[in-house]
Amino acid sequence: MKVIGLKKARVIKICIAVTIFICILTFFLPKPKGNDASLGSALANKLNAVHLILGRGECSRRQGAVFKKDILGNFEPQPTDTVREGPGENGKAHYARPEDQNEVAQVMMEYGINLVVSDQIAMDRSIPDKRLPECKYWQYPKDLPTTSVIIVFHNEGWSTLLRTIHSVLNRSPPQFLKEVVLVDDFSDKENLKGDLEDYIRQFGQKVRLFRNKQREGLIRSRTYGAEYSTGDVIVFLDAHCEVNANWLPPLLSPIYVNRTIMTVPVIDGIDKDNFEYRPVYQGETHFRGIFEWGMLYKETELPEEEAKKRKYHSEPYKSPTHAGGLFAMNREYFLELGAYDPGLLVWGGENFELSFKIWQCGGSIEWVPCSRVGHIYRGFMPYSFGKLVEKRKGPVVTINYKRVVEVWMDDYKEYFYTREPMARQYDHGDISGQLAIKERLQCKSFKWFMDNVAYDVLYKFPLLPKNLFWGEIRSMLTGQCLDTMSSHPPSIVGMSHCHGSGGNQMFHVDNSMIFRLNAEGQLGVGERCVNADTDHMKLVFCTLGTVDGPWEYNPTSKLLFHKQHQKCLELSHDKGTLNLQPCNSASNGQKWIFRELVVK
Repeated sequence: MKVIGLKKARVIKICIAVTIFICILTFFLPKPKGNDASLGSALANKLNAVHLILGRGECSRRQGAVFKKDILGNFEPQPTDTVREGPGENGKAHYARPEDQNEVAQVMMEYGINLVVSDQIAMDRSIPDKRLPECKYWQYPKDLPTTSVIIVFHNEGWSTLLRTIHSVLNRSPPQFLKEVVLVDDFSDKENLKGDLEDYIRQFGQKVRLFRNKQREGLIRSRTYGAEYSTGDVIVFLDAHCEVNANWLPPLLSPIYVNRTIMTVPVIDGIDKDNFEYRPVYQGETHFRGIFEWGMLYKETELPEEEAKKRKYHSEPYKSPTHAGGLFAMNREYFLELGAYDPGLLVWGGENFELSFKIWQCGGSIEWVPCSRVGHIYRGFMPYSFGKLVEKRKGPVVTINYKRVVEVWMDDYKEYFYTREPMARQYDHGDISGQLAIKERLQCKSFKWFMDNVAYDVLYKFPLLPKNLFWGEIRSMLTGQCLDTMSSHPPSIVGMSHCHGSGGNQMFHVDNSMIFRLNAEGQLGVGERCVNADTDHMKLVFCTLGTVDGPWEYNPTSKLLFHKQHQKCLELSHDKGTLNLQPCNSASNGQKWIFRELVVK
């Protein structure tokens, strides 16, 4: 008892010393200048940094989740013998009747989801518990922070939206779920107007609805949702989800210990056609979010370096990035970071912007195996973006990526431009505000991020050699260009009309026709590679972990040479097919021109 008393006294002395340090720091810090809309003056940020240190130390005395073998967790749902029956119960597949197939085809075109099937499934249906067995034995703090679950929607299907709300209300501890905040991004469907307001009235203030006065897109709407919210923590969900058993406490516990942690649930799949609930990840292997140099989101197995930091297989673990759709953050911390970059339009790139900002500016991201959420993956985007994008020259997602790499990736941005050479020409707008946030928060470099956090990106996606040539590959025989036809590998590369045969200035370019040949002989298009055998030129999956390839191009002879087969690419004059033939510099069928394109 005496020893314990001495330890407590030591902790009290440390806390007093830190308090005195804060007072001195407050006195000597320069007064903040100007206004800061994101809640962070120079003084506030310095004190917040001290607060973060305290939050991780003894003074806070906050303990997170505790594992107790064979003792059911304090927020676990009570076992029940009740067996629910009906369409889609227990997450089983449900199918429309043959006579409904015409209606199915219509709603699939309108929503990208089979609303006929969805409408026949209960709003509060049961789903299978897909968590690791260990997850049932975690004890979570009883004073977890209050939570606002934010759901943005635009012309969402009625039953998928309401099922998302019901699942959150039914499977969240009510003492922590302060509210569900719905943000309507200017929907024009009638049932999402008065009918929706009438429906949610049954939930009182537990479900609140806000409507944008014009179309804003997912990214800005989420920021508005965070501003409308009143909970300590914000959780973003898509409008077609079903949360699983005891999903919320595991997300809140790491944030309870350290407010600068973003937490991410494991995402299960809900089939868009029959609504079967099934895991995306098989077995007990953990994955985490990374990226390739074209800024496409990827996932990879948890490195051994990270796995061994944990005592239990079901514990949260660090991840460089997240997919973007589903995550939790301390609300004030999200706003202190500047929320999402308001210059990002609609969707795309916001997951990287927030991931890089969190890691480089002092926070971290953790994936939480014991929190699982089902999500419907649509086959296509069922609506347009209208006036939001009509003035942009170039793909909106690529322009968003460019904003992110210009702000956060330092010299590493050159690998993005190697992968996406057209992007260098796109106008990414004013980023001075984002650079000011980076300076204000005194954020670390992207090299630090790559060396200490995202080191496993290079296992599968090494740094790219420079492009020797890029652009359209035009045949001197026919004037046509190589084209992957936007197909998926393995597939055959063909020929089609080049972009704007009258010139090389374009507003929009089909990326299926933009090839690049790097210094190591890799011929790529998008994230895929091009190879050939004696019969065909093929679009293939690039070999992970490599950046080399079999091609050489001679700009004088204009021959495209395959080093492995020791032959040249030829376009057959009579058949119009591509294959490898013995090199012949006199044949126009073997002569190719790389032509770079310019965006007006």
